[in-house]
Amino acid sequence: QVQLVESGGGLVQAGGSLRLSCAASGLTFSNYAMGWFRQAPGKEREFVGISRGIGNTYYADSVKGRFTISRNNAKNTVYLQMNSLKPEDTAVYFCAADRLGSGRGYEHWGQGTQVTVSS
Repeated sequence: QVQLVESGGGLVQAGGSLRLSCAASGLTFSNYAMGWFRQAPGKEREFVGISRGIGNTYYADSVKGRFTISRNNAKNTVYLQMNSLKPEDTAVYFCAADRLGSGRGYEHWGQGTQVTVSS
């Protein structure tokens, strides 16, 4: 079955950086758009960005210019490089997979990894 496993979360000071990874298995990775989402305590899940293929990315305004999504199709892994972190970036970060062209949306989700940014 499809599994998505995030890693790389942790505690960082404001202005610092973290790189999250999402390793996928059980799917043909290159056929999937990979999205990153986050959910802060008491808030709804929020879209962060998406990779539809190598170099084909889109970001939420709140992270544009600070976060970068990349992917390695040979390693079935998508990354979220987070720079200039702010306390408001504190959340559980999730990756999700959406089969390109299926129209079914994000069918597969990881368990999430906690990112905490201290002021």
